[in-house]
Amino acid sequence: MAKGLDVGTMNILSGRQEGAETVFVQQRNSFVEIEYSDMAEQMLSRSEVLHIRKDDKVYVVGDDALNFANIFNKETRRPMQHGILSSEEASAIPMIKLITEQVVGEPSKPNERLFYSSPADPIDSPLTTLYHEKTLESMLGDMGYDPEPINEGMAVIYSELADNNFTGLGISFGAGMTNVCLAYYAVPVMKFSIARGGDWVDEQTAQATGTPVDKVTSIKEDDFELDFRTDVGGVEGALAIYYENLLDYVIENITREVDEEDVEEGLDVPVVVTGGTSSPNGFEDLFADHLADANIPFSISGVRSAEEPMYSVASGALVAARSEEGDEESAGGSEPAAEEAAPESED
Repeated sequence: MAKGLDVGTMNILSGRQEGAETVFVQQRNSFVEIEYSDMAEQMLSRSEVLHIRKDDKVYVVGDDALNFANIFNKETRRPMQHGILSSEEASAIPMIKLITEQVVGEPSKPNERLFYSSPADPIDSPLTTLYHEKTLESMLGDMGYDPEPINEGMAVIYSELADNNFTGLGISFGAGMTNVCLAYYAVPVMKFSIARGGDWVDEQTAQATGTPVDKVTSIKEDDFELDFRTDVGGVEGALAIYYENLLDYVIENITREVDEEDVEEGLDVPVVVTGGTSSPNGFEDLFADHLADANIPFSISGVRSAEEPMYSVASGALVAARSEEGDEESAGGSEPAAEEAAPESED
């Protein structure tokens, strides 16, 4: 048994194999602080709302945090910012530990193999991912797992491009960062991240329209479409503007980072986009239109979205974990690992 874990700024998801299906567990990576009272804590417990008490405060954690934030007109707080553990949030580590424990559960055996996503260092920011990666490794090890980081962009390749010999351009549009990986037969040719994602879109939209960030996030997640039919001036019109700007920025950095010497002449690859930020209808077509005008030193055979964008990174991490687990069993004289089942989501 092995597991995959997507540690995202907005959501944390795990994936595990059960028979022919991949089962996912998800929690929002956020929390909100409310005043403590005996009655409040009793009601939260009865309603099975994930929470913890500290002194005279109660922290509502995970999926319920956004609902409570909207009810009490508060902003949610995040254990992570810009794709890594937040240096500005004193409660970052205990909160992300609580959420991760809820998502991944206990190991099914001692030192169960677990691959967890980790972003590449961003090329447009002085941020470094080393502390984030090593802290998660230690936390997961303390939980009884044998953890291994996997580059987030590479996880997309494992999840979505098996039908193309793990060759292509995988882009994970997350909340805190956008991760990019170009791979050739499962070997990364280029991988990097940029410090812009869905949070940047939400923050810019909130600033432009005078709307609270959490309200913008709720609107974006509630049937928002990139159809550009919305009148300019509203939240959805502003979201469309900043989405388009984000795509141009990503393409600009891909063009800058690709080393022509590392790209095989005549290379023709598919592009797959995934991540929660890529979920709105119209995203795939808009990105394809902008890529068509870019000066990239390889051909693109097509652009497609992951069938389940939210689950793609966790699925790719699971593929990597099961593959390595199978290799270790074979090396130890066990029967060869079963052929990898196609990842499926379970709502």
